[in-house]
Parts: sequence; structure tokens; C-alpha cells
Amino acid sequence: MQGRRIPIMPGEQAPHFAVPAVHEDRTIALSDYRGRTPLLLGLFPGLYCPFCRRALAQMAATSDALKPLGVECLAIVGTELENARLYFRYRPTRLPIGADPQLETHRSFGVPRPEPTPEMMRAVEKVRINPFGDLQEPLPVMEAGDALNRLDGFQPTATDRREAESTFTQMKGQFLIDRDGMIRWANVECGKEGLSGLGKFPTQEELLTAARTVTAALGA
Repeated sequence: MQGRRIPIMPGEQAPHFAVPAVHEDRTIALSDYRGRTPLLLGLFPGLYCPFCRRALAQMAATSDALKPLGVECLAIVGTELENARLYFRYRPTRLPIGADPQLETHRSFGVPRPEPTPEMMRAVEKVRINPFGDLQEPLPVMEAGDALNRLDGFQPTATDRREAESTFTQMKGQFLIDRDGMIRWANVECGKEGLSGLGKFPTQEELLTAARTVTAALGA
């Protein structure tokens, strides 16, 4: 699977993917949805990321609202399969999830993973965020993540710590794919707001609006 330098955009064909399912002993692939249903695909760096964990919960809630529109949801998380199964054993979800520890799907969709240069890290240190409103006030990115981990009582596994060290600059991405495999809507973390968009995830209404627009236009 080849990577891209820029994200896949609306009007382009979604690249093929096939990843192991977290909740079942099978592989989940784009071909499972092709010709059958539109798909909202969410790509997440890892479970070590408190912003990703909240976004996954938000996506799970949104998936119930998308079903009446005929849109299925799938999240792919950049972690080892057994690590994902351990996490969701204690925090169950109805959201279908695949594991992609090598981030191959993220690369094929062109979701950015910036090089953590000194210049970039200095810029990140100046940013203060509170993307889900859980904190009393916006905090520097690392402090915000630590505070959310404490709120969650999250205890990272050895896998989480290893993945955090190697993939912490990987961005999130969401793509709405029609029944023919065409990208119809896309959102990439920091793509519109720059670094102030770190940790953010589209609201349920934003995702529903995108889905309604696409399904109405295509008669899905």
C-alpha cells in the first residue's frame, strides 16, 4: 500500500484497505461496503491519545444517528490488534473498529504525519487547546493530554507508550465514501485551523450534515 504526500480529496477514489477487525476474527475491507452502502471512515493514531479516545466515543454516538441515513461507520486505529482488543474489552463500543499498527491506511489516505522538527515542537508549545470542553480552561497540548488521561484514569500499556513515542505527530482524518468508492467529503485534523485544531473532531451535526448532503445528492 503506497502512501501519499497530501490527503485524498473529494472526487478521488478511496484507496483499498483491509485490516483485522477488533471485535471479530475477520478482516474488514473497503470492498465490504462497495456497492452496498456509503461509509464514514475515521482514522486515528492510537489509543494512547486521549483526544482519539474521545473522538472514537463521539463517532460511536454519531454512528447510531447515521444509520437511518443508510451510512455505515468504521474506525481504524493505529495500534496492535491485541492492544485494541484489551482496551475495548473494558470499554465496549458498537462502533466497528479495525487495527492498523503500521498506519498503512493513514498513509494511503494521505493523512499527515509531520516531522517533529524543533521548529514544529516550539510552535506546538505555544498552542492551548480544550477540544472537547472537558477542561476548565485551554492548556498547552501536552498538559491537556495529561489532564485528560488523569480524568479518564487511563493507564497506558507498554504498547501504548511505544506507539506514543513513535507516532505522536500522526493526525486524524475522516472520509465519507460513497457506494462506488468515491470520496465525497473529507476532514483532516489541523487542515483548516492549523495547530489550533489539534485534538478536534467534527461535531455530530457536522457529520450528519455532510452525510445528508451526500446521500441526497447521490440518492443513497
